[in-house]
Amino acid sequence: MPVTVFLLSLCQALLVSGNILLIAVSPLIGASLAPAPAWSTVPVATQWLGLMCATIPASLIMARLGRRRGFILGSLTGLGGVAVAAQALIGESFGLFMLGTWLIGIGIGFGQLYRFAAVEAAPLALRDRAIGLVMGGGVLAAFFGPWLARVSRELAATPFLGSFLGLGVLYLVALVILLLTRLPPPEATHGEGQPRPLGEIVRQPGFILAVVSALIGYGVMNLAMTATPLAMAGAGFHFDHVATTIQWHVLAMFLPSFVTGHLTARFGPQRMIAAGCLLLAACGLVAQVEAGVAGFHTALILLGLGWNFTFLPATGLLTETYRPAEKARTQATNEFLVFTTVALTALLAGPLVTLLGWSLLNALLVPLALLPIALLIWQRLARRGQRPHISG
Repeated sequence: MPVTVFLLSLCQALLVSGNILLIAVSPLIGASLAPAPAWSTVPVATQWLGLMCATIPASLIMARLGRRRGFILGSLTGLGGVAVAAQALIGESFGLFMLGTWLIGIGIGFGQLYRFAAVEAAPLALRDRAIGLVMGGGVLAAFFGPWLARVSRELAATPFLGSFLGLGVLYLVALVILLLTRLPPPEATHGEGQPRPLGEIVRQPGFILAVVSALIGYGVMNLAMTATPLAMAGAGFHFDHVATTIQWHVLAMFLPSFVTGHLTARFGPQRMIAAGCLLLAACGLVAQVEAGVAGFHTALILLGLGWNFTFLPATGLLTETYRPAEKARTQATNEFLVFTTVALTALLAGPLVTLLGWSLLNALLVPLALLPIALLIWQRLARRGQRPHISG
């Protein structure tokens, strides 16, 4: 595997470490600064809104300037967001904190393309494994992110200010790695030629399955994950319990990445996506049985596994649906659709868990988690119906 893929994996680890820290502290900061409890997850939503806003520009910028310059620009934007969020905490400004998380989300939006850069840096035969290796960088983040959230929480007199100082350090280290990383120029990765109309690309069954699977996998996961700190705090659990639960969840999200590529190559993305959907549904069912710490741990582990088995195979499937000249627009469309959904789920997490409670919220997620399986069945039946009948 090229050394570039390992460096991208390290950048992914730093990115996810910061995301875990934000997941653990942003809803709690929101609860302390927001004018009403239902607004507590709005800073999480503005982070995802920033990511959504970055999806199309990030892909187009990288098509013009290259992956490396695009990633550097994203890191600098994230650092700017950290500075704004820190000032918001000092001034106890809810609006300024939302602006800070929005800028951080833009930086994360650029970083979400690490997995596509890994595909370009690896031989074709190692595509799925390269995606898995980069996403596997989150394993380090599963341990480092919650630890950083715990130790940095009270490093400064202002609550949670130390958390954002730690986040700034993560982004600085990633920036240094990117400055030392060599990535192919845009003319080598995006190619030339006449691209097909976008409408023709998005009507492909493979594209539809890839987007729907990523959209459902990420959306269901993010809604349940964002609601978890609030649900656990409402049940009287200590912040350390919240951080540990998120740690196990993120470990389940990324640890399988080292074998997901092998499994996808062997069984195919469709079967992997179906398995991921069943795991997401199992999370919702577990939430109906047990609400203690063990129940939260089990549900969030299943949630993480379900995300991994839907999102990673969907990424590989997407790369089969476009030509080099169509890469930027196709990836931008996928990222915009997926992370618009994620932003909406983050925005809805607070009101829904407050209104419905943890168990009912997860019960409603079960049928949503099974939608890609229904799409798979429909596509298979449609293919059978199109086969010509041979009369004897």
